[in-house]
Amino acid sequence: MHIDPEVKNLFAKINEQPAPSMDQLSVADARQRYCDQSAVLGGPVVAINQVANFAAEGPAGAIPLRLYRPDGVPEDAAPALIYIHGGGWVIGSIESHDRVCRQIAHRASCAVISVEYRLAPEHPAPAAAEDVISALIWIVDHATEIGVDAGRLAVGGDSAGGSLTAVAALAARDAGIPLRCQILIYPATDNRDSAWSYPSRIAYAEVPPLTRPIMEYFRESFLPDKTAAQDWRVSPLVVESVENVATALVITGSCDVLHDEGVLYADRLEKAGVAVIRRNFPGMVHGFIEMAGVLTATHLALDTIAFVLREQLVQSK
Repeated sequence: MHIDPEVKNLFAKINEQPAPSMDQLSVADARQRYCDQSAVLGGPVVAINQVANFAAEGPAGAIPLRLYRPDGVPEDAAPALIYIHGGGWVIGSIESHDRVCRQIAHRASCAVISVEYRLAPEHPAPAAAEDVISALIWIVDHATEIGVDAGRLAVGGDSAGGSLTAVAALAARDAGIPLRCQILIYPATDNRDSAWSYPSRIAYAEVPPLTRPIMEYFRESFLPDKTAAQDWRVSPLVVESVENVATALVITGSCDVLHDEGVLYADRLEKAGVAVIRRNFPGMVHGFIEMAGVLTATHLALDTIAFVLREQLVQSK
């Protein structure tokens, strides 16, 4: 196990002020802790020319959305990334990933639309997937109204949001929506019991922030019915076919419990003839995309995402 020195230094600082682990907190406190940590580790808030909140129509009511439009991005027909936050389907939000979305919008020179889907345990699977698919379709249908180009859209997200990104890309294919690319940041692609046998899940089960107890806490909240793990909207790796989905950038961290399922999903895409760009970050642990304030590798990952988005969305019309 070769964890990056910057990560080790971060862990040492965190251990100087011990606190209860996420799975020992109430859901409300866990959500607040996660948002607070994102503010501390995420670096400065990048100024964006336009930030607007609105809502899509979802199966259970309004789905909050936040649009980021940086300087130089047109107010109409802008290329856009639809971003789906992580947090184990339980604790993430538009607010927890505000800094990440600002960073991507600024670096890629494209609009970013962040999606606030329903969370567990109040709304177990497949509620999150239903909301993300509904939000995608709503954005396409209302592209002119919100000033984005329906022909130059991408989806992206981290962890649980990476899983939901894969789901959105599959749903887009089935609905005939021509996504330009999908950005899968250490995606959780397999929620079946058998996934605990993956080597990365065994080797890094005690490496924070995503330890096995935390994963089990999320899974019990998100999947009270364990048979739901066989649903491709919960475990995209089990979908019947991944043919003809959008080009994928798959980002993994070598010391992340979810490393192997990200690799397996990339393998499956490639086998089906989908163009895949792989970037593995040595020594990185889960959640590093949210740590621009403390990790050099985060900036390299954000630059990689921005490069792919510029190539697929901005420079190609």
